[in-house]
Amino acid sequence: MRIFGPGFEASDEGMSARQAAARFGVGVSSAIRWVARAKIGERTPRPQGWRRGSRLDAHEAFVVGLIEERKDITLDEMVERLSVERSVGIGRSALSAWLGRRGWTFKKSPPMHWSRTVRTS
Repeated sequence: MRIFGPGFEASDEGMSARQAAARFGVGVSSAIRWVARAKIGERTPRPQGWRRGSRLDAHEAFVVGLIEERKDITLDEMVERLSVERSVGIGRSALSAWLGRRGWTFKKSPPMHWSRTVRTS
C-alpha cells in the first residue's frame, strides 16, 4: 500500500512531527495531523474540496421558478419566499453563493457618468 505525506514516512522512522515538517518543508500543523492519523492507522488521503450538498439542492426548481417568474427579484425576496413557502432558513450570502455555483449572478448595471445621457457600454 502506498502511503502519502511526510508525516507517515516520518512516523515510520520515529521522527517527531515538527522534525518531519522541517525535513519535508511542510507546515507544522499538517505534519502533526499526518503523524496523528498515521498512529491510528489512517494512511490514505482524505477527500479534498467542497463535497457537501446544500439544503437548497432539494429546492432548486422552486428557486429557478422564482427567478423565471420575476427576473428582477432580489436575494432578500428569495430568502423570504424560501422561508415562508418552503420553511428553508438560509441567509442571503449563502443563497448568493449557491446561485453563483450554478451560474446565476445578480449584479446591478454600472452607473452612467454624470455627463452622459445614454449608457456607454
